[in-house]
Amino acid sequence: MPTLEEIQRPIAAEMKAFEPHFREAMRSKTALLDRIMHYIVKRKGKQMRPMFTLLSARQFGPVNESVFVAASLIELLHTATLVHDDVVDDSDMRRGFFSINALWKNKIAVLVGDYLLSRGLLLAIDKGEFELLRIVSSAVREMSEGELLQLEKTRGLNFSEEVYFDIIRKKTASLIAACCASGASAAGRPAEEVERMRLFGEYTGIAFQIKDDLFDYGSGQDIGKPTGLDIKEKKLTLPLIHALQQVSKSDRRWMVDVVKNKNEDSKAVARLVEAVTQAGGSPMQANACIAIGTRP
Repeated sequence: MPTLEEIQRPIAAEMKAFEPHFREAMRSKTALLDRIMHYIVKRKGKQMRPMFTLLSARQFGPVNESVFVAASLIELLHTATLVHDDVVDDSDMRRGFFSINALWKNKIAVLVGDYLLSRGLLLAIDKGEFELLRIVSSAVREMSEGELLQLEKTRGLNFSEEVYFDIIRKKTASLIAACCASGASAAGRPAEEVERMRLFGEYTGIAFQIKDDLFDYGSGQDIGKPTGLDIKEKKLTLPLIHALQQVSKSDRRWMVDVVKNKNEDSKAVARLVEAVTQAGGSPMQANACIAIGTRP
């Protein structure tokens, strides 16, 4: 599997050129906001979404100014959602550093997220990129719907694979789809090619979320993250849905009981992780399913 550096190699120059565009888009004349923006920029992540945008545009020719606007708009939106997510999840850490809400409290964090979203929208308007605004606004709507649908369905812990795929398509895949569609659109491609790139991004986002969900049932040492976190957060992900369909009614009852009532019990969570793996919800199976385009 290629590394992130290898994937970015065809657009290395464009990724470097993107940095000043993004920093300028986040600039504020308000001292507190500017200080927080500087904190965010210095602790940026892998910038996967600008990468998808630039790669999508680059395959059609040289990257133009509209593409950098698209990449900046996408990253501003993504950063806004991360800031708001940390408030909703009451999370004190983000990418190994203190989150905005941990340092400046929830009220400021919510306003910072709002500011980032408004900066993205105004960037598109100021540049006259109304089609980019339409693409990204649709993604914002779907992401919100996906989050709310997950909250609604998680209460009963009884939703199906169909509902799961609807949730991750909206919650995760819609933004990756917007990256690919906006890159093609900014490159001046016709509507049918933009739609093909949108679908590519959607399928990629779905595969990414499935694999991420399955990591929760692997070896923490092997995958570099602790296992059982989704269970502790009462998330009903594809491995658990699949396992619940394979086991007996009595096993199903205790598995659901662990998620609902014993999700803070490390031994119970470890037992559930083992049961899900034995029922077929393993990372190895997921890799095979993703590779051939099927579901576990």
